[in-house]
Amino acid sequence: MRDYLKYKFLIPFILLFGFCPIIGFPQFAPAAGDPGTTAIHMDSSIFVNWATNCSIIIGQEDISNPQSVLASAGDSTMAIGAPGNGVVSLGDGGYAVLTFEKPIKNGTGWDFAIFENSFSNTFLELGLVEVSSDGLNYFQFESTSFTQDTLQIDAFGTINPEMINNLAGKYRATFGTPFDLEELAFEQGLDVNNITHIKIIDVIGSIDPAIGTYDQFGNIINDPFPTPFPSSGFDLDAIGVIHEQTLNLVDNHHLNNIYNLIIVNGIITYNLKSTKDEELNCSIIDLSGRKIYENEVMVKKGINSFRINISDYNIGIYLLKISSCNSSFSKKFFKI
Repeated sequence: MRDYLKYKFLIPFILLFGFCPIIGFPQFAPAAGDPGTTAIHMDSSIFVNWATNCSIIIGQEDISNPQSVLASAGDSTMAIGAPGNGVVSLGDGGYAVLTFEKPIKNGTGWDFAIFENSFSNTFLELGLVEVSSDGLNYFQFESTSFTQDTLQIDAFGTINPEMINNLAGKYRATFGTPFDLEELAFEQGLDVNNITHIKIIDVIGSIDPAIGTYDQFGNIINDPFPTPFPSSGFDLDAIGVIHEQTLNLVDNHHLNNIYNLIIVNGIITYNLKSTKDEELNCSIIDLSGRKIYENEVMVKKGINSFRINISDYNIGIYLLKISSCNSSFSKKFFKI
């Protein structure tokens, strides 16, 4: 049974009094290797796939210092594939968005797990987790931190994993922290059987209310801070997929994926192949999630070729998304 079900008896207290009455002693699953843990080892046969793409926005080494440089350990390629390819450090408040070969779906039990690189069961750097089924609208898992928030955990301080829930980084290196999409099944605007993007946001572990990060109950999340090093913040290793679509959704909805995408002289050319005539929505999205282009396109049965002028776009990574009323798919491209 999931931790949030184990402790559902807290809800009346929280609603009535506005706080949790039993903060101060362990509530949730223990460290990797301990009885009752939910940690999943990277070699488990439960994993059927790994993230195939990653884009990142890096935060500062120390957000409380205006002169602080950005974190610089690793790069986005290190979060692709299985753990062990190195890690990318997100810095204070930085985030990573990962995509997958096939959409993740809401199966029985855990659906995916996130790996960090902690060297122990208690030196934990944490991250909030959000998912999206369209690359635009993200929905966050409700996190909980019952760690005390009166004394700042320093750069090499410790956290009891039994005091936190639904936070990436709960477990040490080679053990994934699992998440269950069933918790988000009733969110309007989210298709839990078609998760295409997962976002991990570094928890700014400061107990300063002006810059700190909060859990679902308004508790400030205390984790090691400041960490003024190149490896500051959440160190993302990998995301393992447990439940994925058995078929690419576009195979069920008449379209192949976007292919033959090329950019010449500021013009994108790409192809779609359809088994019927239909109207589709075409959009381009930047890394902040802002839609900067949108158009309706009509495809005919067979191969269709399209062109978009992006000569005025800034240098960077973008997402080309094609969608109909019951399916969507996307492809990243780099504008130079």
